[in-house]
Amino acid sequence: MIKQLRRLFSNNFWTSNQKCKYGLFLQNLFLSLIFHLPSWQLAILSGILIGLAYPPLHLGFLAWIGFVPLISIFLNESSSSVAKYSFLSAITANFISLYWIGLNSGAGFIPVFASLIGAILYLALFWTILGFLLSKIHSWTGKGLFVFPFLWVSMEWLRSFGPLGFPWINLALTQTSYLPLIQMADYGGSYGISFWIIFLNVIVFLIVTSSVKNRKMWILPFGLILSLWIIGSIRISLISNQTEELNFDVAVVQPNIDPNQKWERDHRQETFAVMHDLLNEATQLQPDLVLWPEVAVPSNLRLSLSDRRPIQNKVVASGIPLLSGTVDHTVNQNGEKEYYNGSIMMYPDGNIQMYHKVHLVPFAEYIPFSRYFPILKKLNFGQGNFSQGEEYTVFKVDSIQFSNIICYESSLPDIIREFIKRGAQFLSIQANDGWLGNSSGPYQHFELAKLRAVENRISVVRSANTGISGIILPTGRVMEKISIGERKVIHGDISFWNGTSFYTAFGDIFAMLCTIVICIVLGIGWFRHYLK
Repeated sequence: MIKQLRRLFSNNFWTSNQKCKYGLFLQNLFLSLIFHLPSWQLAILSGILIGLAYPPLHLGFLAWIGFVPLISIFLNESSSSVAKYSFLSAITANFISLYWIGLNSGAGFIPVFASLIGAILYLALFWTILGFLLSKIHSWTGKGLFVFPFLWVSMEWLRSFGPLGFPWINLALTQTSYLPLIQMADYGGSYGISFWIIFLNVIVFLIVTSSVKNRKMWILPFGLILSLWIIGSIRISLISNQTEELNFDVAVVQPNIDPNQKWERDHRQETFAVMHDLLNEATQLQPDLVLWPEVAVPSNLRLSLSDRRPIQNKVVASGIPLLSGTVDHTVNQNGEKEYYNGSIMMYPDGNIQMYHKVHLVPFAEYIPFSRYFPILKKLNFGQGNFSQGEEYTVFKVDSIQFSNIICYESSLPDIIREFIKRGAQFLSIQANDGWLGNSSGPYQHFELAKLRAVENRISVVRSANTGISGIILPTGRVMEKISIGERKVIHGDISFWNGTSFYTAFGDIFAMLCTIVICIVLGIGWFRHYLK
């Protein structure tokens, strides 16, 4: 690829007067790449651009043009070749954006490496099917370019279903550095953002492959971005003016404890000592709630009274409730223990309330489908064997209601919607990204919370063991933040938007409509091709 690029720049690449404007520069660059690079290199180029667009690099603008090389493959190769190159592009993009899966220090090398390869290949299948279908639609109707945004949204939506659902890498995540551009999420969810990203790529492709070289054509894509930015900025201002403080202050604790040492006998008392000190520091701020991270201490706080009592005593003495992550277990009708990743709310009156995580991480916290095929529980890849919670718990402190989600659940828009519909006025998130070190994973995880805040127009408070913790407003703006590797307590008043967002009320209706459009187009195309 390097040789071809050098040849491109040594040939008649620039305009004759050597004063090529930016738009014409892009047009000539992409046109030269499309006609000079072989398809496999174009596929890799698209994968690189798209992969680099994800956090934490703040290169989200690469997603606006990242699909242009791949689109040329869609329109100029056979369906089988398009599927092959789509697979190659997906592997490239997924490896760049999700490499951190292979850095999980909480399991052995073999299961961690297998989970990385499995995730990359599994997610690449969706790109493969998309590329194949898009190529077929284009060959049947000649309208492949125009249905591409609809097909992409359908793919992302369908990819979110089931125990293997993985909406983490929806394209919307690439835009969280540009708050005005994600404000539409309260209507179409993250899928609305993905739609305009693909639509923008289509426009750029049409311009760079146009026989007319006129920089005025670039008014359309730049105008689209500018319009979205202006509208988004106006909406940020409007929502900010419509929000009011609940007079409910939350203290967020980030203990920064090495998760690999937390459960070791030699470090157990040290962990409890750190958490007690941080609880004292938090209560001195006189908040209305203290939030600890996922599995904050090495204990089952519901059942271990000796571990819970000193913490509960501090809660009673201060009059400030505490929400802590904890492991838990119950005994089923067969006398078998069922373990849960959960949260325990300790109230000043001595009562407690539990939440059990309703969506577990496949192959990390459980083996998918093991509920229906118990023999799968005997497989041991170093994963946890947790059971799935069944209740969408809503906590209540004074007159304020909120819900808590744990770690990976923050990537799942439908789950958050369900909590909000049940009365939660804000959302808390508990996480432990310490297993992933200072990789891209913790940064992406934090950025997902911005999308959930905007989609439902709610405040989000996030406590992560080693970072990133923070308080996020309904506009997605970060009010307070604790960086990775810090031991710190922050606090802030929760802002409340007195309304229900379109997305909260109607969910993924936009994605459903896109899927219906694709089904109709596929049906018409197939009918015309095979029954004409």
